Amino acid sequence: MVSVGVLGATGAVGQRFVQLLADHPYFDLTVLTASERSAGKKYRDAVNWRLDLPLPESVGDITVTDTRIESLKNVDIVFSALPADLATKIEIDCAKAGVGVCSNASSHRMSPDVPLVVPEINADHLRMIELQRDSGTDGFIVTNPNCSTIMLTVSLAPIRNFHFTDLRVATMQAISGAGFEGIPGMSIFDNVIPYIGGEEEKMERETLKIMGTFDGSEVINAPFTVSASCNRVPVIDGHSMAIWIDIKESVEEVAKAFRNWKCPLKDLPTLPEKSVDFMTQQDRPQPRLDRMKGKGMTVSVGRLRPGIRYIAMGHNTIRGAAGASVLNAELICDRGYL
Repeated sequence: MVSVGVLGATGAVGQRFVQLLADHPYFDLTVLTASERSAGKKYRDAVNWRLDLPLPESVGDITVTDTRIESLKNVDIVFSALPADLATKIEIDCAKAGVGVCSNASSHRMSPDVPLVVPEINADHLRMIELQRDSGTDGFIVTNPNCSTIMLTVSLAPIRNFHFTDLRVATMQAISGAGFEGIPGMSIFDNVIPYIGGEEEKMERETLKIMGTFDGSEVINAPFTVSASCNRVPVIDGHSMAIWIDIKESVEEVAKAFRNWKCPLKDLPTLPEKSVDFMTQQDRPQPRLDRMKGKGMTVSVGRLRPGIRYIAMGHNTIRGAAGASVLNAELICDRGYL
């Protein structure tokens, strides 16, 4: 078993990490960190557990520590649910201390020697770990993308071999993406907020790195442009998005590509049976009906129309955050990078 910890274990994404790791076949969850006000408490006493399933019994008695390297000496991998401003230094310190970091934070996603990984799309980018080790780092940092970027890029996997140069996306993002305390109820009820700070820029940058080519020394960005418009809507979980892409092939050819696509990976515990589920119903996907497909790891695609236009949707705190990091860690173990 690989010994793992969670940084920022009491927040929205941190709780998802704990839920996914508690009885994982690869990982032994031994360390949970949080702020100083939680340090020293049993996890069950430190956390205001807000997920749909009960707090796993196996983690309730773990004593929470503050987020220091000294607390992580015997850990092989940490999963980072830290805010970006805290993650920047702490994640580097962990990697220098020989700990592997699988990060949901945005701090290092665009660093030239840090892989930004969606396993179904760019598993070979994990070779960038070797660049970090060549620079003298005993551990490593591997990141997963923004919660909306990952839905977009997973949906592109079946159609990436079609030629296109222009991609446009309008998101309808759930309130859980802003964290437990992120949006006051009076701001979001009966409302749509047409701005999420930094989100559009992340989608436009991160997509090109993920879909790009690693040549052994750097990632060459994908040769298309992305234009994003991001909106917050009164949905609890599940980011939806409308996507326009200048593919010249017919709807029938694109639909066939969605239906016939096979994931290049297999036998990873968190990998769903279908990473992309192509739906033919006119009114699907819908967050309430479809977000938990594949235990929250499937991206549903539907409403394919001439143009090419379609809708994609996935669970933002599972596929779009904690589940994405856990899947990355499984791939790291499978490829022998520990």
